[in-house]
Formats: sequence, C-alpha cells, structure tokens
Amino acid sequence: MWRHPQMFNSGLKQRDILTLMMNFLMKQMMKSQIKKLPVDQQAIAHKVVDENPELLMKIAEEVQAEMKQGKDQMAALMIVAERHKDEMQALMGNK
Repeated sequence: MWRHPQMFNSGLKQRDILTLMMNFLMKQMMKSQIKKLPVDQQAIAHKVVDENPELLMKIAEEVQAEMKQGKDQMAALMIVAERHKDEMQALMGNK
C-alpha cells in the first residue's frame, strides 16, 4: 500500500487519516441533504457530526438494516431515531 511519507512522519496514524476522510465525506454528504433546513437546525446537525460521527455511522447502518427488512426510508429512520433519542438529545444539549 502506498503511503505518503510526510503524512506519517507528522504523527498521524493511518486510522486517524481514515477517520478524518470519513468525517469530511460525511459532512459533504450531510451538507447536500440538509441544505433546505433552517440555518439553526443545520448548525445542530453539524454539531452532532463533529462531536459524535460514530453515532451517525451507527444510525446509518441501522437504517440500512431496517430498509433491508422491507421498511421504507422514513419508517426506518423513525424507528432508529427513537432507539437513539437519548443520545441525540444529549448531543444537542436538550438533556
């Protein structure tokens, strides 16, 4: 596997770089999905991604699993959102 020498001399590990890339891609994808939301709600969504990207990845995986069981996207999202309601509220500062 090719590795850029300066990248790894700077103290960043390969896993750290992968995490940074995933966070960047997630933010870009989210940006296109939430552009119709009010600015304050967009800020909340960005905060959730910044503070706990693993939770969003977990939610996305669970939504996909629900959809594979035959639920439409909105129903799957509602089910998964209910499961993680407390975690999301804590991130948004509502708890």
